[in-house]
Amino acid sequence: MKIGILGYGNLGKGVESAIRQNKDMELTCIITRRDPSQIKPLTDGVKVYSVADIEKLKDMIDVLVICGGSATDLPKQTPEFVKYFNVIDSFDTHAKIPDHFANVDKIAKENNHIALISCGWDPGMFSLMRLYGSAVLPEGQDYTFWGKGVSQGHSDAIRRVKGVKNGKQYTIPVQEALDAVRAGTNPQLTTRQKHIRECFVVAEEGADLNQIEHDIKTMPNYFADYDTTVHFISEEEFNANHAGIPHGGFVFRTGVTGINKENTHVIEYSLKLDSNPEFTSSVILAYARGIYRLHEEGVTGCKTVFDIAPAYLSPLSNEELRAHML
Repeated sequence: MKIGILGYGNLGKGVESAIRQNKDMELTCIITRRDPSQIKPLTDGVKVYSVADIEKLKDMIDVLVICGGSATDLPKQTPEFVKYFNVIDSFDTHAKIPDHFANVDKIAKENNHIALISCGWDPGMFSLMRLYGSAVLPEGQDYTFWGKGVSQGHSDAIRRVKGVKNGKQYTIPVQEALDAVRAGTNPQLTTRQKHIRECFVVAEEGADLNQIEHDIKTMPNYFADYDTTVHFISEEEFNANHAGIPHGGFVFRTGVTGINKENTHVIEYSLKLDSNPEFTSSVILAYARGIYRLHEEGVTGCKTVFDIAPAYLSPLSNEELRAHML
């Protein structure tokens, strides 16, 4: 499988690294909006091309992994480039997924290509767990917790506050809420009861720390609805202790069975990730394999993780899967 990468940030570099662990894949090119001469791939022999030349690369790519951001990049890039390639993205604005799907599906079918959107761990792996749980336990309730991990969007919001030189925000599940869900009590939880937000801030010299803390804690849509703690630290401590991008979380399905609903069940799925972008990249490549195989069978249009059978994700044959994993 010939893989192309569009965008060489954290996610693009994660895809490049993950390809090395998939023997049935090779990285054939990196495509960038920047000056290609400024990009130095970690893989020997891989050429970097300008996005302006992307149409010339059709024969080099079986699946194009689009590594842009969900806010402004992917709504434009995925429909545009599915004209030329089979594509996969990690669009994660949950409320806008139906519109994004419809836009991509129409153009993919018109051009006889296949696309898979919203691939990663949430949406993605967590989405599957929610589907499996609700199908198995139809009378029940879903719970999703994120963290402990870095929220890149909230961290960016911190860095935009006046007087902040650098900052990072961790989303942390409330332990009491986790315990109540695990116990099968089906608690009704507010936003504030499910997660707390912890911020580590490097302030500019002479900045008003009280004002920074106030501006963060009262920020609508980000922190105002949560219990938020702000820690002011040195740049040295920030670089030493907060350079990574860890994340993770939990999906629960609680439910009851029996004639009198006398038996309670709890399904729990959890992730603990040292690197959010590297794990997301690994999920993306498994699904790139899936859509490549489907396209070989003549399938076109837009898909999500719900549409891909598990066997299509594995490099193993169906016979090997039945013998060793069933």
